[in-house]
Amino acid sequence: METYIVSALKYRPQTFQEVVGQKAITQTLENAIEKNQLAQALLFCGPRGVGKTSCARILAKKINSQDKNDSNEDFAFNIFELDAASNNSVDDIRGLNEQVRIPPQVGTHKIYIIDEVHMLSIGAFNAFLKTLEEPPKHVIFILATTEKQKIIPTILSRCQTYDFKRISVKDCKAHLQTIAKDQKIKFEEEALDLIAQKADGALRDALTIYDRMVSFTNRSLTVKSVSENLNVLDHDTFFLVTELVLNHNIPSILLAFDQLLQKGFDELQFITGLGNHFRNLMVSKENKTLHLLEVSASSEEKFKEQSANAPLPLLLNAIDLASKCELDYRNAKNKRLLIELCLMQIASLHFGEK
Repeated sequence: METYIVSALKYRPQTFQEVVGQKAITQTLENAIEKNQLAQALLFCGPRGVGKTSCARILAKKINSQDKNDSNEDFAFNIFELDAASNNSVDDIRGLNEQVRIPPQVGTHKIYIIDEVHMLSIGAFNAFLKTLEEPPKHVIFILATTEKQKIIPTILSRCQTYDFKRISVKDCKAHLQTIAKDQKIKFEEEALDLIAQKADGALRDALTIYDRMVSFTNRSLTVKSVSENLNVLDHDTFFLVTELVLNHNIPSILLAFDQLLQKGFDELQFITGLGNHFRNLMVSKENKTLHLLEVSASSEEKFKEQSANAPLPLLLNAIDLASKCELDYRNAKNKRLLIELCLMQIASLHFGEK
């Protein structure tokens, strides 16, 4: 039986061109290597699953191979990865300080990638300061962290910082499409949309969810199957509820909300999604704000069509009511009644106006 490799590992980028959604950073690093202007201490910070460690590994390989004609030559033994979460003591850093003095046997540099660097103790940080400030010429440090605010200022001031951003839904979806086509998986665009939105800007999370959905749906990703498994509400649900709101049909809105609860959907997730739907309708009213929609082309047309029937004052008031309901949800004793009251208030907006 062939060993299964998860997509997050199988499709891990091997070059800067393959890194998704971090064009500014990858271009800066490539230019720095090309012009020999790379700092000896780099700090990669940003949310989880956005490419920090992948970029660090690509950069480490590229540093030693830039002047070599033989692309098959391996410099892996010049790259040292350290997990600061489990090597966070003063003794661990002192050992590292001793190692960095020894020059590389092959290649020009030794590269130390220290992941989750914010996990180092204060003593370990202080022991690392001198080496980081005046490292040997043959050493480059690449520090990676998800919590920049936990790193002491004296470390931050000695590093060249690169802030990685969350991956947009559009970039995430495009990457998932490429993988699905490569694996010959049948898919609906809206299904990949749901996966990308659920990942919340973390590409690694998106690939993990994608693998699970492929197994669950038997290699056929549909909106219905993905939304059921992820327990997320699709756009069609909110289009239906909004249509009922525009018609001021309170009984049908309450029945639709009850059906969602019967299916096991979260109350708070529903009201949050509804508020976001009203926001999407608002930005759909102007062509210059359409790019703020992170949805598929078919959904974009639906938003434009429904926004034409939704007055702007109604949308603004509906967003305000949904936001207040979301804030009051935690302290409410009868949470269902709170949301039902909010839905009735939204459906009553501008009632009787022509």
